Amino acid sequence: MKEKVFRKKEGFEGQRLIVLPKKITTDFLMKDPVTRQVYITDIGYYPKARYHYMERSGGVSQYILIYCVEGSGWIDIHKKRTEITPSRFVVIPAGVPHKYAANEKDPWTIYWIHFKGELAGYIVDLILQHTKNYKPDLTYNENRIKLFEEIYTNLEKGYSGDNLRYVNMIFYHFLSSILYEEKFNYVENKKENDVIAGTIELMQKKIHTIFTLQEFADFAKLSVSHFSAVFRERTGYSPIEYFNHLKIQKACQYLLFTTMTVKEMAANLGVDDQYYFSRMFSKLMGVSPIEYRKKNKSGK
Repeated sequence: MKEKVFRKKEGFEGQRLIVLPKKITTDFLMKDPVTRQVYITDIGYYPKARYHYMERSGGVSQYILIYCVEGSGWIDIHKKRTEITPSRFVVIPAGVPHKYAANEKDPWTIYWIHFKGELAGYIVDLILQHTKNYKPDLTYNENRIKLFEEIYTNLEKGYSGDNLRYVNMIFYHFLSSILYEEKFNYVENKKENDVIAGTIELMQKKIHTIFTLQEFADFAKLSVSHFSAVFRERTGYSPIEYFNHLKIQKACQYLLFTTMTVKEMAANLGVDDQYYFSRMFSKLMGVSPIEYRKKNKSGK
């Protein structure tokens, strides 16, 4: 039995919609070194979009992102139906047949964006690797909505090159807020029992000292092996490697903003051997401390 779907021909009260002219896309967005990586082609906001329905048997050439903040709806993709509820988003890959609709009794309110670019597919693959069944959950974050509003408001101002670059650089941040939600929400949702975040804060406070792996593990109240494994899983580095990276980051600041000698800054960062410190710096930064200072202070 064929399903019955009501379709709304007119728009929705309070809706907003911008479709970028094709000429802007082909003459600028696809060619500019900044925007050609990822760029928006369409953007909109549909509040309480009753009878909203879309079916594309051949898909579209853009990637589609739909973020539901209220109400509900559904999407059919890869012959599978998924319910979309508040605080969920869906990413539809380019060229994939699909159809979706708002719930008639409790219609969704959605933010949506169509986008393309040389890196668009790769970014979408990263997002889908972090999700299941195309329906990841997102914690509501007002800052994410502000990013959308910033994009939309500036697109209303026109299509100058600078404006298009600005908008699509913000869009990178918007995508990162979805892909790396935990990091995006970190300041607001920081948990007291997050031992890795707590350890990194300790490292920052103890940047001028020598701290052993055992001391870090004791602080986290974990065994050395378990602590090291958890830390590497979260950061990609061992605790001591990460601690040394923070020291080198601080050293870069010393080199740019002070007249400290290499020996003085090494001692100030808890490293007794200035030559060991220089080797550590060179390995990470690709140049010696002296070369780094000369290169950056000369503006090269």
